Amino acid sequence: MAGIYVHIPFCKQKCSYCDFHFSTTFTAYRQKMIDAIKTEIDLRKAELDNQIIETVYFGGGTPSLLTFNELSEITKSLHQNYDISDEFEFTLEANPDDINPEQLKNWKNVGVNRLSIGLQSFLQDDLDWMNRAHTAEESVKAVEQAKTAGFSLTVDLIYGLPNRSLQEWTSNIKKLVALRPEHISAYCLTVEKKTALHQMIKKGKLPLVGEEDQANQFELLVDVLASSGYEQYEISNFARNQAFSKHNANYWRNVNYIGIGPSAHSFDGGSRRWNVANNQLYIKGVNRGEDYFETEILTPKDQFNELLLTGLRTKWGVDLNALKFKHCTTKEFEKQVEQFKNDGLLYETSNSLFLTDKGKLQADYVAAMLFIE
Repeated sequence: MAGIYVHIPFCKQKCSYCDFHFSTTFTAYRQKMIDAIKTEIDLRKAELDNQIIETVYFGGGTPSLLTFNELSEITKSLHQNYDISDEFEFTLEANPDDINPEQLKNWKNVGVNRLSIGLQSFLQDDLDWMNRAHTAEESVKAVEQAKTAGFSLTVDLIYGLPNRSLQEWTSNIKKLVALRPEHISAYCLTVEKKTALHQMIKKGKLPLVGEEDQANQFELLVDVLASSGYEQYEISNFARNQAFSKHNANYWRNVNYIGIGPSAHSFDGGSRRWNVANNQLYIKGVNRGEDYFETEILTPKDQFNELLLTGLRTKWGVDLNALKFKHCTTKEFEKQVEQFKNDGLLYETSNSLFLTDKGKLQADYVAAMLFIE
């Protein structure tokens, strides 16, 4: 079992909070990028030899900007080079303004069966300062059209937004719940350096939201979604009727995957690899057989820490036997686990560790304190 991620580094415009790798000026080399992605797909087919591909995920950037022919070219290359399951999950990230009946039909025709829609907020003021290309009205229409077309849906919201009350955040959640997507992802707004948002806050145009307010919004989110039938299967992800994102769940469960395209990451259990986050260097490197990626070999300690970090975030927890298989635990680790259990941040059943609801608010801290150095 394995997965493939394809990074499409094209965007209409730059969102104020985003520090992912993308370009808004790609017209001149658009086909060269598509060709380079197809070449990398071919170059790396041996890495997943004899493994069934169960998930394919097109992220970005904005994959919904691809034309039907471009998406078809890449998809055909994937099928030619990898053993893809007949029932694979094929996810495409899409912005609401790109969703219409014709596009939905095209995506269906190339095999896409799941859409991840970057809605972010139902409040137009939020969308304006975020510099999103869609309107609040387009958000509702996009979700409704995608549901009617028969796609499984993940819809994204962002919490911890400036100038928003708990009442407004509640309204955002309830508007999304009323649309009944199978899956909801909710991410806390983070202020990354070198983004427009960072400059806005630095200049006092927007306030910085405190950790307590972010935590309050998160707790409210969990309560409202739970009462609406959504299970929190990972800290930021919620699903009805176990409609989990198989691709993302595999990340958290340390399943092998390869990342295709500029800035894309790969994992094979013992190493991580990441492609250069530069479109021209990526195209040049792939075409000329030059280095366009870096690799890190994971030590047993690294593997222990990664398994701990990812496993704790999920409903499945982290298996202590699996941890010990990667690296022997230490007295300090055992002592810290007991302390967190006493503090109500962790609990243990069947030799697996889980975060409590209280612990989920401090997930990164808990994991970092348990890391073996």
